[in-house]
Amino acid sequence: MRSLTFVFGTGRSGSTALSRILNAHPDVLSLNEFMASVGDAAFPEGTVDGAEFWQTLFRPAPHFERMIRSGLPLPEFLHTRRPGRYAARTTGIPALSLMVLPHLTDDPDALLDELGAAVADWPERTAAEHHRALFALLCARFGRTAVVERSGYSTGWAPKLRSAFPDAKFVHMFRDGPDCALSMSRHPGYRAISLLREIKTRSGIDSFAELTPEHVRALPPDLAPLLDDRFDPALVRDRHIPLRTFGALWSELVIEGTEFLAGLPADRRATLAYEDLLDRPAEELTRLAEFIGVAPEPRWLRAASALLDHGRRGSARSLPAAELAALRDDCAPGTHVLEA
Repeated sequence: MRSLTFVFGTGRSGSTALSRILNAHPDVLSLNEFMASVGDAAFPEGTVDGAEFWQTLFRPAPHFERMIRSGLPLPEFLHTRRPGRYAARTTGIPALSLMVLPHLTDDPDALLDELGAAVADWPERTAAEHHRALFALLCARFGRTAVVERSGYSTGWAPKLRSAFPDAKFVHMFRDGPDCALSMSRHPGYRAISLLREIKTRSGIDSFAELTPEHVRALPPDLAPLLDDRFDPALVRDRHIPLRTFGALWSELVIEGTEFLAGLPADRRATLAYEDLLDRPAEELTRLAEFIGVAPEPRWLRAASALLDHGRRGSARSLPAAELAALRDDCAPGTHVLEA
């Protein structure tokens, strides 16, 4: 493994397409939604042995399991499109099996078994050291040299990742504010995120670890069930959530991401605007390839353009004029930071 790069940002910014593009490069190990899948659980403090570390990668993600059981799977869930031997209602879907391994192979169950057999025998060490060994193992398995992890809604993880991997590089990917906010408002994951944020605000907590039964009893009947093992999907799908909520969320995340990037050495930071990628795919992907340390293969550059969806651009312009103006106001703080 020659290099490690994390692509982070708001999500709903063309980053899933970017993972597919990177996966097509012969030298890149594309870890699609790795951090979204394993989360903080895969970074325990102190040292753990291989068997303990493997459990952090194998154990199903509770929030994603709840959404699947409730009939609200995200479009990013690759395992649910082509099920293997795991299911949310019976075994639970291992964290790596939901979005990471199906991105790499047509037989994710076999790859999961292969990784589990190897990792379980690893010695005791820190989580960061285990992750490096895992990435190196996958690079060897697929004949790749550069690792790129990309997760949506990943801005909050960036400082932790820098602490765990001080030599890693970071790419801040973003999209036009109103377009991105409109996309968020239609996505079940971001609608759920908005409602969970509302629960935290109403309860006066910073983390769900602080949530008590008294907090839950005080919640209104259209919010409390979202914390159950299974809930009515209409609570997320049909609830009215003001579009401006997502404009404010976009600004918050963009400001947070820009401030993080500014604290990195110049040779370890880069930006990637979705609109620039659409307008100049060869130029932007060449710049990205050189940043992460691989050659901008001409055949790869030609194939990448076909994976970009130009139809998503300018979607917010279909909104009524007053609604679009209000949304632009909510996106203005983030827009100003990006322009600066």
